[in-house]
Amino acid sequence: MSNEQKWNKDVSRRDLLKMGGTGAVALTVGSALTLPFSGEVLAKYRGPNPPKSVHPGTAGYGPLVKDPGGILDLPKGFQYRIISEEGNRLSDSRPIPGNFDGMAAFRGRHNSTILVRNHELTGDTENPVIGKSPYDKDNTGGTTALLVGPNNKVIKEYVTSAGTIRNCAGGATPWGTWITCEETLEKGHGYAFEVDPNDPENKLSKTPIREMGAFSHEAVDVDPATGIVYLTEDGDPSFLYRYIPNDRTPRPGALQKGGKLQAAAMEEMPAAMAESFNTGRKYGLVWKEVDPEKPTDDAITKGCIQFDRLEGTHFVAGVLWFSDTSAGYSNGQKGRIYRYTPSTNKLELFYEASSANKMEMPDNIIVAPWGDLWFVEDGPGSDRIMGITPEGEVYQFGKNRLNDSELAGPTFSTDGKTFFVNIQNPGLTFAIWGPFARGNHGRKHQMGHAAPPKHFAPKLSDKVIEAAQAQGMTHLEAAAFQRHGIPLF
Repeated sequence: MSNEQKWNKDVSRRDLLKMGGTGAVALTVGSALTLPFSGEVLAKYRGPNPPKSVHPGTAGYGPLVKDPGGILDLPKGFQYRIISEEGNRLSDSRPIPGNFDGMAAFRGRHNSTILVRNHELTGDTENPVIGKSPYDKDNTGGTTALLVGPNNKVIKEYVTSAGTIRNCAGGATPWGTWITCEETLEKGHGYAFEVDPNDPENKLSKTPIREMGAFSHEAVDVDPATGIVYLTEDGDPSFLYRYIPNDRTPRPGALQKGGKLQAAAMEEMPAAMAESFNTGRKYGLVWKEVDPEKPTDDAITKGCIQFDRLEGTHFVAGVLWFSDTSAGYSNGQKGRIYRYTPSTNKLELFYEASSANKMEMPDNIIVAPWGDLWFVEDGPGSDRIMGITPEGEVYQFGKNRLNDSELAGPTFSTDGKTFFVNIQNPGLTFAIWGPFARGNHGRKHQMGHAAPPKHFAPKLSDKVIEAAQAQGMTHLEAAAFQRHGIPLF
């Protein structure tokens, strides 16, 4: 199938197999599809640290190999299996819901993996989430879970929450639950819910965390050191929030005990706090408390930072990464990636799309087990899985050749051996394995302090750079402030 061909939502599984081309195709248990790539999996490869390409002279894992099935291009030595497909059947014979989105992986028993997956659904839809205990029986969104064996085959697939609207992204908690978020402003909705994959459709899954705000939620992640929850908003305008729980005990239900919701703002600190900088200025990020029932209006009134369209988040090694998918009028609104370090209160513009790097609309974002920053794209053309190393190298890991639908929900199994990702429409979940590098906590920390590749770094004038140096700011801090209207000189 060519990149220009569209996937018809009514396409059958038989049609999918026909489009597999002449490459080797094998149906596995549960009607999962395996499409091997040219070249055998490097079974004895253990992956050095830091990872080196299997193709010398290139970053990552080498150039992509064209998928004979026309679905997902990957580097040589990697394989994928489609482990879940919209419209097929869950273990209890209910249909697998559509519009696959955010996802996280948890450790299961006997080396298995539990995936929890969002379904960004609203209104009438061909494949809704059909729950036994929904939050609102008139709505079709929710979450499902997949129990995946060490052989990357699904053992069980089931509904974990139902009756919500547009479950777009979310985030995993350190205590093993999934926060699913509604991306809607509809009355009675627009909340975050806590889902326990080991106790599906329980009372907690249909109890909104009201103090976490009613707004067009996107993603969340938790700082395990402080228990503070960071949240993004997919709206116009869009704000970065944090939720400070009253009960920071790492257990299911603690977030329901109330807390404070705050939005990020930029303020010029008093000159007395600027120490000896020549300009007498120093800027910092401050957090302003907002009303959880109308946080967007409150954030606007209080002058908080207005982003364009915030999407994915990932908190790792003391750093919050988050993407602004359609930011940047000067770059055709192709997106930015920010980095926030709570311990230093520094907000940095790490990456800004440009014609030079040809990136389009970064969406969900993660740091791989070995320390590289990975993100998936949600642009108008063929979307990719991209990686950036702490050493400043950029590489492609995957490309959607099936259609123009977004890639979503990137996550690794807890042992780092399998990567899972979705194509949203038609809903397909992939398990990908091959010569991944071993986990490396040191490189995760290194990524949190690394400079971006030169052609990814935001462009600044000499005047701005000089002002930043005079105030003891990094170029990335200066770029973040300048892009949001704070004058540096």
